[in-house]
Order: sequence, then structure tokens, then C-alpha cells
Amino acid sequence: MKVEICSFSNRKIYPGKGKLYVRGDSKVFRFQTSKSESLFLQRKNPRKIAWTVLYRKMHKKGITEETQKRRTRRTVKSQRGVVGASLDSINQLRNQRPEVREAARKEKEQKTKEARKARKAAKAQNQALGAGGAKVSRQQAKGGARAGGLKA
Repeated sequence: MKVEICSFSNRKIYPGKGKLYVRGDSKVFRFQTSKSESLFLQRKNPRKIAWTVLYRKMHKKGITEETQKRRTRRTVKSQRGVVGASLDSINQLRNQRPEVREAARKEKEQKTKEARKARKAAKAQNQALGAGGAKVSRQQAKGGARAGGLKA
């Protein structure tokens, strides 16, 4: 037994029932009832007609008992240590009071400033010793290296 499908409502058409409609471009349409044929010829959208299969699929009617709701996987959060700091030290820093953390930050800033000043002083001292007292500008050094000698 060959069962056809209605071109408008997507319902089954059993043998001996329904209508066959052939359009001018030789495309064949099968309809279960004259009602669905009429609505098709009026160019109605089957997704907007409440009794059609397409409407029921689109609006999720009558399929709740067949399919279960899919379970979503929850992400599991875990804490790990970072390179150079263990989880214990990170938690210890996190649990500190803001005042203590601020004081530690200022102290570290002060140390870095002092270290920078010391490096700068050492660099200046090295330059003074290494130059031998006679400073030569860049232009003078450049002019002396030029071929052809100096003009009198």
C-alpha cells in the first residue's frame, strides 16, 4: 500500500483519497482534502496554519513526551598554582587585608626606586672614570674619521 504525503499539510494520503494537482510547469502536488488544496492555491503559508504538521513542528506541539530535555554539562572550576606561586601563597595574598597589601606594595616600590638610583649613580661614576676627563662630541668623532684630512 503506497501512502502519499500532502503537499500542504504534510499529512498522509491513503490510496483512493485526496486530489492530484498538476501545475503548468508539470510539477505535481498531492492534497489530502479540498481544504488544503484551496489554502495552497491561495498561497497561504502552512507554517502559520495551526492544524498543519509544519506548524506543529515549528511550535513544538505534541513532541514533549518523545524527546527528553538535553542535559548541559556544567564546567567544574578548579584552582591551581601559577608558575612562581603556589596555590597556598596565592590564597594567603588574597586573604590579606587591603592595608597590609598596600603597605607591602609601597615598600616594594621604595626598594625599586632606591635600586634604580644606585644603578644610575654607579653608571655616572663609571662614565666619569672611563672618559678620562676629555669629552668628545659625536660630530668631532665623526669628522676625525673622515678621509681627506682637515682643512687649514
